[in-house]
Amino acid sequence: MAHIPAERCLGIIELLADGARQMPLGEIAERLGLPKSGAHRLLATLVQLGWAEQDTGTGFYRLTMRLAVLGQRFYFASGVPDICQPVLDRFARECREFARLAVVDGSALVWIAHAQGATGGLLYQPSETMGTVPLFATASGKAWLATLAPDDALQTVVRQGGIRHVERYGPNVIRSIEALLKEVRVTARRGYGLAINEAEPGVTAIAAAVRSGADGVTVGTVSIAGPTARMAETRIRELAPVVTQCAAELSSLWPVRPKSLAVAVAARADRRTQRRTSTTSIAPAT
Repeated sequence: MAHIPAERCLGIIELLADGARQMPLGEIAERLGLPKSGAHRLLATLVQLGWAEQDTGTGFYRLTMRLAVLGQRFYFASGVPDICQPVLDRFARECREFARLAVVDGSALVWIAHAQGATGGLLYQPSETMGTVPLFATASGKAWLATLAPDDALQTVVRQGGIRHVERYGPNVIRSIEALLKEVRVTARRGYGLAINEAEPGVTAIAAAVRSGADGVTVGTVSIAGPTARMAETRIRELAPVVTQCAAELSSLWPVRPKSLAVAVAARADRRTQRRTSTTSIAPAT
C-alpha cells in the first residue's frame, strides 16, 4: 500500500524543484489538490527535516540545497562522470557538434550530461543543458518512444502533458498525436531519431537509444545537435552511423558502475600491466 504522506511530500518537492521556484502555501495546496491544513503539516515536516525553508519576509516556501547536494552525490557515485563522460567527450569531438546524454527517469527522459565538440564557425550551445526532454519535439524523445510499444509510447507522452506549448518550439514541431505516432514508427524503422527545426528553429538533432541488460531495455539516449545550415541531408547520413555506434558503446558500459568499483577495476588493470612489465624486464636475453 502506498504511503500517502510520503507521496505528497515528494509531490511538494517535485513542484518546488521545477524552476527552483518559491510558492505560497495556498498555491502549493491548490496545485497538488490538498487542503491547506494538510499542506501546511507536510511543509512543516519538510522544513523540520531540512528539505525546505520558509522565507521570513514573504512566507513563501522553497527547497533548500539539500536536494541538489544529494543529487550531485548520487550523480558522481553512479559512475556517469568517470565512465560515460569520456565517451561523450570523444563523440562530440568526432562529430564536431554538441552532444548530450539523457536517461530514462520513470515516464520521463532527462538530460544529465553534455559535451561541446564544435570549435569554430556556427556553434550550437543551448541555454539549458539539463532538464526534462520534450518527447514530441526532440530527436532524443522520438528515439526513446520508438523503443516502446505503441500504447506505452502514447501513454508516456500523455503523462508528460501531451503535445502542448508548440509555439515555444521550431516551425516543424509535431502538432498532433497522430503525426507523432507516425514519426515514431518511421524512427523505429530508421534506427535513430531525427528532428529538423523542431525543438528549436535552425537546429537539427540526431539521437539513438542506449540499452542495457539481456532484455535490451532502453535506459537513455545519446544525441548530437547543430545548426541546420551545417547539418544538411548529406551530413545527417554521415553522422547517423556515428550516433548509433556511440549508443552501442554506451549500451555495452551500462549499467554504469559506481566510482569505487570503476577505480578498483582500473587498479587491478594497472597491477596486471605492472606484472607483465616486470616479467618482461627480467626475461633472459635470447
